[in-house]
Amino acid sequence: MQGCRKLVPGSQMDEKAKPREEGICAEHPLEGCGELLARLHEEAQAERWDLSLAQFSAVLERALLKKMAGARITVAQREEFLCTLHLEDLALAQACLAGRETAWESFVGIYRPYLRSAAAAILRASATSAEACELADSLFAELYGLTDGKTGERSLFRYFHGRSSLKTWLRAVLAQRRIDAVRAAKRFESLDEPDGDGKVHEIAQGVATPLADPHRERYIKLFQMALLGAIARIEIRDRQRLKLYYVEEKTLAEIGKKLGEHESSVSRNLDRVRRGMRENIEEILGKPVPGPALSEAQIALCFEYATEDVSIDLRKLLKQDEPGTLQTGQKDKQGA
Repeated sequence: MQGCRKLVPGSQMDEKAKPREEGICAEHPLEGCGELLARLHEEAQAERWDLSLAQFSAVLERALLKKMAGARITVAQREEFLCTLHLEDLALAQACLAGRETAWESFVGIYRPYLRSAAAAILRASATSAEACELADSLFAELYGLTDGKTGERSLFRYFHGRSSLKTWLRAVLAQRRIDAVRAAKRFESLDEPDGDGKVHEIAQGVATPLADPHRERYIKLFQMALLGAIARIEIRDRQRLKLYYVEEKTLAEIGKKLGEHESSVSRNLDRVRRGMRENIEEILGKPVPGPALSEAQIALCFEYATEDVSIDLRKLLKQDEPGTLQTGQKDKQGA
């Protein structure tokens, strides 16, 4: 988001408050944070997958470079970003990418039933249906990296950076694969030959096929509306916490001093508010107002698109604090 910290409901918070002036070098983005890397490696429980500190640090560096994308960030922003990653999910994904057998066994045991349920939601079918099982299981080949015959080198796990949970990311990938399949099917059309045999022909390769999800803009707008509704639901003091942290970019110590709380309490309360907002956003998106209710997979896409591509101006959204706007928001919520 522009001009303020990024709000990702449901993720962890950094409990340290440090100055934000010093920038980091893009060529060596993790330089000088060895102690932090060791702590994150331990928190991720990476050793259970036999991932060394160097291997896990390389994953964190890749995620950080993706975050930077040529922009300059400070040392404090770097630490904050790394601490908000889903570390255990990131370690598991990297271990699978590296071909760790125990990691794969764990991944398949945990996520195969989950993916089949997500596929069923996308297809509006039973989780035990052949269609749902086929859609879900087809993703394993891409995750394993078998699509080109070279195990691991082309695994989709290389695109997972830990900014969202592994479940959220998998739901979004699965939904996108379904969209890709439907789009690919539309690249073929039935044309009557002169002899009337009705053969199927592929549309000329020169005809461009759009790569973007045609529903992306709608999902983004729905997420923004849901975020606005979620902000309207929370208590005034919690809105104040968000405004101080994300809009005014106060440190945890400064917020604690203003609210009469210890830094650790500020961090825990912010984390609580973010988790609550995520639940509210999911609830709002799952209701048929306005329009039809979104499925679990569609909600996952809303979060994914908002996290990766949307700049949300919290300065504008947090104007909900103004009495008139707040009253309107409460009335709208009650009316809904």
